[in-house]
Amino acid sequence: AGTGKTTFIRMLAGGLKPDGGGEVPILNVSYKPQKISPKFKGSVRALLHEKIRDAYTHPQFVTDVMKPMQIESIIDQDVQNLSGGELQRVALALCLGKPADVYLIDEPSAYLDSEQRLMAARVIKRFILHAKKTAFVVEHDFIMATYLADRVIVFDGIPSKTTSANTPQTLLAGMNKFLAQLEITFRRDPNNFRPRINKLNSIKVHTQNTNSLLAASMRE
Repeated sequence: AGTGKTTFIRMLAGGLKPDGGGEVPILNVSYKPQKISPKFKGSVRALLHEKIRDAYTHPQFVTDVMKPMQIESIIDQDVQNLSGGELQRVALALCLGKPADVYLIDEPSAYLDSEQRLMAARVIKRFILHAKKTAFVVEHDFIMATYLADRVIVFDGIPSKTTSANTPQTLLAGMNKFLAQLEITFRRDPNNFRPRINKLNSIKVHTQNTNSLLAASMRE
């Protein structure tokens, strides 16, 4: 936290200007912010009709986004009465329903349980691949981040003081760089194949190679 990820996304969205006077290209973007404020007075259906009228009833969008995100179950609820997780699901549908060249999605896993996080990751990835668009996703959930990304930007520095963004790297190189900063290594659980953190100074840390471990955890 505090390294500038959200600031970077907001700059791309046009909400902030760089301090150094550099130019951010004008992009056709759809932006899901980190903090979602339910200001709309009315039902989820009314909100979708106002914001993404053409998309939310389109058969392909219903199949790819609306159904897996379970929007139908809350579509007649008042927006201001939604829980944090319900708001997140609606916000993701709104973001993906807007035609854009670049989708900026800040912390899509917030307020979602583990199953909903995996479903949201699948929805985002499938949508971006099918639409042949680009997405920048800020995410702290390690599994969700590794599932979504094909390239990563690692931020260095002292949080809230001096930080910098590295150039985009492959998923493997970027994750190894990030984990090296934290002095963390991963292994793949032999039973469920999920990534597991090795204990600091454990035998596994000394006997397993971080690069090969991470590469193994990324294989399908």
